[in-house]
Amino acid sequence: MRIRTLLIALVALCASSLAMAADYYVDVTNRTGYTIYYMYVSPGNSKSWEEDVLGDDVLMNGDTQRVTLTGYTNPIFDIRLVDEDEDSYTFWNVDVSTQDIIVTLDHLD
Repeated sequence: MRIRTLLIALVALCASSLAMAADYYVDVTNRTGYTIYYMYVSPGNSKSWEEDVLGDDVLMNGDTQRVTLTGYTNPIFDIRLVDEDEDSYTFWNVDVSTQDIIVTLDHLD
């Protein structure tokens, strides 16, 4: 009986942990007139930027890149893009569950 109760509790704990984590995505469209070389996406409460999600790719002017964010518990993210001239464009506290990003020169830091 104890083993059964323990197993039920363990399954419930695992299920609740999985239910809290979610997958999000955000579409980022480049309308700056420049090529974007780096795109950093971090949780809104983070104190530092995570890895460049573009890797070896670039985001050409006019193109859109979908960024999938896996295993997070909150849809609020900070997004920083850096172009070919090392100019940056930063978006703070973006709710990626309701908002995509269109980056223009108006967003230049």
